[in-house]
Amino acid sequence: MWVCVLKSKIHRARITQVDLDYVGSLTLDRDLMEAAGLLPFEKIHVLNVNTGSRIETYVIEGEPGSGVVGLNGPAARTGLVGDIIIILSYAWMTEEEARTYQPRVIFPKEGNRL
Repeated sequence: MWVCVLKSKIHRARITQVDLDYVGSLTLDRDLMEAAGLLPFEKIHVLNVNTGSRIETYVIEGEPGSGVVGLNGPAARTGLVGDIIIILSYAWMTEEEARTYQPRVIFPKEGNRL
């Protein structure tokens, strides 16, 4: 049997930009992506701590070291600059693999820095 488990988590990053006119997605500092093990265009869930919204989109690389966390396109309607979000990704694996798998969880500091 296959199960879907948490693969990556970025806990409590702050939105730094919103761009309604962009095609869509979440722009994320490449350093944060690498630390969390997220790949470009990987499917993610974005949970907004301030509003309670939960959306599904994909991640695109932002400038490394910039601290950028940007909601784009329709996702821009789900948060404001300064809102705190949690970014999650999941992976399918066997039950046996899931029993020992440890997700990559990071806790950004001020400015969305590692």
